[in-house]
Amino acid sequence: MAQQSEAVNRRAMAAAAATVILWASAFVFIRSAGHAFSPGALALGRLLSGSIALIVIMVITGERFPARPACRGILISGILWFGVYMVALNWGERHLDAGTAAMVINIGPVLIALLSGFFLSEGFPPRLMAGIAVSFTGAVVVGLSNSNGGSAAALGVILCVLAAVCWAISVIVQKPALAHASALQMTTGGCVVGTIACLPFSGQLITEAAAAPATSTLSLVYLGVFPTALAFTTWAYALARTTAGKLGATTYAVPALVILMSWLALGEVPAPLAWLGGLLCLSGVAIARSAPARPRPPISTPSSAPSTAE
Repeated sequence: MAQQSEAVNRRAMAAAAATVILWASAFVFIRSAGHAFSPGALALGRLLSGSIALIVIMVITGERFPARPACRGILISGILWFGVYMVALNWGERHLDAGTAAMVINIGPVLIALLSGFFLSEGFPPRLMAGIAVSFTGAVVVGLSNSNGGSAAALGVILCVLAAVCWAISVIVQKPALAHASALQMTTGGCVVGTIACLPFSGQLITEAAAAPATSTLSLVYLGVFPTALAFTTWAYALARTTAGKLGATTYAVPALVILMSWLALGEVPAPLAWLGGLLCLSGVAIARSAPARPRPPISTPSSAPSTAE
């Protein structure tokens, strides 16, 4: 039983790692596609690409519609996380650089940990709280190192905070819904709901797609297939197998990865402060995911048997 539980935990961690890497890449690709697409059009294009990919996978794998008890969670997370979140993030990144946006968004895990403690009865484990404190400090350091002297626009910060709140609420409603739906069902349903919610931006998407360069269009498709269809599915898979608080803490690695990806893709050399912040982020994740040391069983000493007279 212990070995089986450990194997499940390893798979959940692998899924969480895939999510973190793909979500980090999204910050870079949003900036790339954002030159040609407005926030709403970019969100709709991303969600439409993701929905098509997910529906194809559903058909191939033979997955059916989720059970009715999961529909509430799918509807709420679809509107808030796939809809409002993506528009707000796209809009926020027009006013903030990728590193700062990632740092502000990462108040989300703090909200997730607090909300899950209250509403999902996950409590407030000391290691989780300590990990959150260390990682949040690292996220702030990363953001400050990449915030162009702290001149981030107030509107961008507000939009990213809005995105973080939508993310946190969605995770809390997703967690119980995953007892009635698979990760693929949850992600497909949410992505389709988000696509419908963003349909008012259809006119903008059609107009802007006709004039967009191929690189921007490819970035949009990448955002839909990988950071959306794949990463949200691996997130749901991991969420069904671990606590919301612990899983949320793993995303504190995102700002550090965003800095690294920006360096590799855009030639931006991270400042020493960014490396320090990244190390703190990763350290906090390790603390939050670590298990408390098991107490050693008492060492039993063989008692001396009484001698018998012969």
